[in-house]
Amino acid sequence: MDFIQSKVDNLYKKYGTRNPFEIADLLKINVIHWDLHYEINGFYQYEKRNQIIFLNNTLSYDDQRVVCAHELGHAVLHRCSSVPFMRANTLFSIDKIEVEANKFAAYLLIPDESLFDSYDQMTIYDIATLYNVPAELAELKFKGLF
Repeated sequence: MDFIQSKVDNLYKKYGTRNPFEIADLLKINVIHWDLHYEINGFYQYEKRNQIIFLNNTLSYDDQRVVCAHELGHAVLHRCSSVPFMRANTLFSIDKIEVEANKFAAYLLIPDESLFDSYDQMTIYDIATLYNVPAELAELKFKGLF
């Protein structure tokens, strides 16, 4: 089993929810809805042992849920990393950790059961529509399972 899938499965088993807002609350990660620049959907920050997810309050609820799941992925998988800092101050590639956070969001927001029951009859776009996620996340989930 994939490491990221294992992390998501453990969170689901422990807390009984796939809702990223509820999981963040249970993990004591502050989620702040803020009027961010229109090009910024959200970001994760670790500051003095405090974990904070900032979400653009102009996004729809479904978009905020997806962004929160992605940023929760950073909080769980890359606890002390700051992507905005790394992007601005280092030459490190952030592609890998962004893909990992996207995988985390896909695994969290799209339950396995639905794919096993009818994956041969559904397209990536059907799955994305069913779970109100971008098609890219559904594709990551589908690639991770089959």
